[in-house]
Amino acid sequence: MNKRLIGSVLLAMLLVACSSKPIKEAPPKVVEKSPVTQPAPPAVETPVTQPVVDTSMDGKSNLSPLNDPNNILSKRNIYFDFDKDEIKPEYRPLIEAHAKYLLANTGARTILQGNTDDIGTREYNLSLGQRRAVAVKKMMNLLGVQDKQIETVSYGKEKANPNCPNDACRAKDRHVDIVYQGE
Repeated sequence: MNKRLIGSVLLAMLLVACSSKPIKEAPPKVVEKSPVTQPAPPAVETPVTQPVVDTSMDGKSNLSPLNDPNNILSKRNIYFDFDKDEIKPEYRPLIEAHAKYLLANTGARTILQGNTDDIGTREYNLSLGQRRAVAVKKMMNLLGVQDKQIETVSYGKEKANPNCPNDACRAKDRHVDIVYQGE
């Protein structure tokens, strides 16, 4: 009886010690720069026809990295070979960039949408599309992204172009789309 009681107490203490509490991040510190030490930026005349992009103090654009065409995160498609679910080496940097974004933005959620061409049965293509989405998810998981940030779905051949005359056209249908919730 005493061994059971001691075991129960030890187990309870272990569970209490292992419980996690969310860590609140400290707000970013505002560093004020003295106008004496920093020279004023030169005046630049901007033509009226060009859009003016707001920039932050560090000189980076305020445009979301997900929508910035100069940022790798604006690329959202990972293409696959015929009847394959292996990730090609040229798409690894793209997946790594999206994984880093998700790690830095823990509130962000993504849906990985698997797609296939129109060759094969509906059931087979749904399975293949899911395997492709899961392959991308597994790579993101290996890079540290939590399952709660990633959802997978397969559209199979539902979104495929039925009028493709050749394999080069069908190759455009064999992909996983990375879609962020709220976009």
